[in-house]
Order: sequence, then structure tokens, then C-alpha cells
Amino acid sequence: MRFTKMHGIGNDYIYVDSARETIDDPAAVARAISDRHRAIGGDGLILVGAPSHGVNAHASMRIFNADGSEAQMCGNGIRCVTKFVVDRGLCSANPVRIETGRGVLEMQWWRGSDGLVDLVEVDMGAPILSAAAMGSQWPSAHDDACVVAAAWTEAMWRDALVAAGLDARLDWLKHAQVDRVATLVSMGNPHIVFWCADVARVPLEIIGTAIERHAFFPKRINVHFVHAIGRGELRMRTWERGSGITLACGTGASAVCVAGVLEGRSDRAVLIHLPGGDLNLRWLESDGRVRMRGPAVHVYDGEWDQTKASVIHATQ
Repeated sequence: MRFTKMHGIGNDYIYVDSARETIDDPAAVARAISDRHRAIGGDGLILVGAPSHGVNAHASMRIFNADGSEAQMCGNGIRCVTKFVVDRGLCSANPVRIETGRGVLEMQWWRGSDGLVDLVEVDMGAPILSAAAMGSQWPSAHDDACVVAAAWTEAMWRDALVAAGLDARLDWLKHAQVDRVATLVSMGNPHIVFWCADVARVPLEIIGTAIERHAFFPKRINVHFVHAIGRGELRMRTWERGSGITLACGTGASAVCVAGVLEGRSDRAVLIHLPGGDLNLRWLESDGRVRMRGPAVHVYDGEWDQTKASVIHATQ
């Protein structure tokens, strides 16, 4: 199986041209190749192929997280898909239209000094704010109700940790100065946003898994802690559903942009600092859609023996 390793500000995936390669069990392959110690290493597998019949798009993408679960969308990943199809001559259109689990999205792209795509702006679409549409079972949020700056009490933190069988000490809440509210936003995949004064002091390796699998979210959820440096500048850390702590999350940054506006904490245009780098986000008032701009980076090409997928999975 020929593959390409790429990343968007550190959010790295293994990309495969599904028109040229046959993958019978992409979930198993994703689990195997994502292993950072015994395989290629990455946040998951992205298959790049032709769009579905009758769909007005230039290409399609399917995303499998490191645990094999399939995601609807990945903002950093779709920028790299754009680079993949343009740099390989599979598509020259600008903007490029990519079919995703969120629908067809448009990407504007620019070439770098080497003549290859290095910067992409994604039309992420309009946010989904209905708790029910996200599959959330948030108490008292019925039908099309939104969950914006809803109370998330100390007792709720403790219950989440206890339910996950984790250390329920809460001293970090004070150290990180975590606000006791949460906002839900979907960008095709669900996100929960918490605000604090110091994202570095949140024990994300513990908290992330507890909230991802909280009873409120039967389909699981992406978890973000955000510090508002100023109205136009934010800093965030992410626990990604199915992958754990990641250096960046494009749909998450989009959700944070929306949450900041809804809660009155930030402007509609923001620079967001993630551990892997920076993204520029705009939630346009004119059409209600979110635009995300950031880099797409090629790391290397290689080949993978797919028979290793079952061997590695069996040892885990």
C-alpha cells in the first residue's frame, strides 16, 4: 500500500489514494499504521478518492481515527487532501470541492515558492448548534435547544472522572482557573468547549477521556480547553475523539471560534494558537459560515505491508 504522510500544524495523518490502492478493512489499517512506536505513526488514516456518483465535487475523503472509528470531518486533514490532489495533478480547480461526511466543502489554495500547495483556506460550513442534532443527551436540552455557556459544576467534573474510573481530585480546576460553564458546537463532528486562564495546567490526558465518553455524549465528543488572550487571539488544547491529545484540530478551532462569539469572549475573526501552530478563523456574519486558513505540509511518501495490520492489532 503506497501512502503519503502529511500534517496540518502537527495534526498528522497517513493519506492513501483509494483509486490506486485496495484497503479491505480501513479501520484495522488505521489502528495499525497510527501506532507511533511500531508503525508509521499518526492521528489516523485518510482515504482520498473520487466523489460519489452524482455529487458535484472533485474528490472525496474518508477519515479513520487512530482507534479505527470513522470521523465525519477533519479541518487540518482536508487542507492536506487539497494539497494531495493538486500537487499530484489529480485536480487543478481553485477552489477545490471535496466530498466529506459533512457534505461538499470548498478549499481555496495558494502555492509556495516551490510551486506546490502550502496554504489552504477551508469553507468549514455553518456550525450546528442544536444539541439534539449533535446526538447530545444534555439534560433539559431538547429539540433544537442550544447549549451555550451552560453550567458545568464541580460535581459534574467529579462525576465524570468517577464514572471513568479516574482520579477525581479537582485541584487543577483552581490552578487552571477553569470557568464552570461549557458550550457545545458541531462542525459536522461534535465539540465541547471549556474556558480557562491556563490551558497548560489542565491534566488533559485524564480529563479528555472522561469527557469524551461522558454519558451526555453517547457518540463521544471532542474536548477543548481555551484561554482568551484577547478578543482576537486565543490559545487552545485538544483531546480528539478517537485519537487522544493532538497537536491541532481544525474542526475544533472552528468550534472554538464560534463558541467565543456566542459567549461574547472573542471577535468573529481570531488567531488561534494550538500546540502544533497557528490557524486563522473567521465566522462570517454575512453567510454564517466558518472559514479556516492554515498550512498543509508533505512529510514523506512510503509503502506499507498491509499484512502487518492484523499482526500489530493482535498484539495490542
